Amino acid sequence: MGIPRKSRRERLRAHTTSQIKATALDHLAGGGSGALSLRAIAREMGMTAGAIYSYFDTREALITALIADLHTALADLLEAACRGAAQEGPAAAVFALGHAYRDWGISHPRHFHLIHGHPAGEGQPVPEAAHRAPALLTGLVAACLRLRGAPEPAAGTHPYGWEDFEPGFVARVRATHPEASPAALAGALRLWARMQGLVSLEVYGHLGAQTRQPSKLFHAEMRQSLLALGAC
Repeated sequence: MGIPRKSRRERLRAHTTSQIKATALDHLAGGGSGALSLRAIAREMGMTAGAIYSYFDTREALITALIADLHTALADLLEAACRGAAQEGPAAAVFALGHAYRDWGISHPRHFHLIHGHPAGEGQPVPEAAHRAPALLTGLVAACLRLRGAPEPAAGTHPYGWEDFEPGFVARVRATHPEASPAALAGALRLWARMQGLVSLEVYGHLGAQTRQPSKLFHAEMRQSLLALGAC
């Protein structure tokens, strides 16, 4: 049975929603999340204020939708980078993921800030796509550990168990990388934190006074992190 075709009204609504998001991203690029205003977007699009509220009832709802879209686009980008390096092995894929993430952050500082500087509101679920990149990194770290023959700790001797992690994230990891262990997940999060720290420093302009080669520093930090995990 084929996929039901959307009605003309549904297609128009989807198109207008996409236009609203695109206009919001333009405003974001010009002045950050503080520049986002539903009324300003409505004026630019030739809509009434009442009409735009039928698509997003609050500014926060629009921001939440933008964050989910950005997480999806970023995860797609990182997965493509890993596929491009897959033949060279999981460690090469980790480096490809890391450098693609750094390049994205530097090229899209407003998007970077929206994702990482605008936490979900109270009671708002984390976008499912936000789990994709860390889960991908977990799978790569697990593959590196297996390739290097790094021993898994005996049951009950490792400080990490599945219960130490957010259930939604664990479900994503175990569904996409069933071979991964809590040790691999913890190692991936440590690596992710070190990547995130350096990229944040660079995006917000805090490395320029210390180094002329932030890319070299970033690569060395990733390599050191993998060595510390016994995965490189």
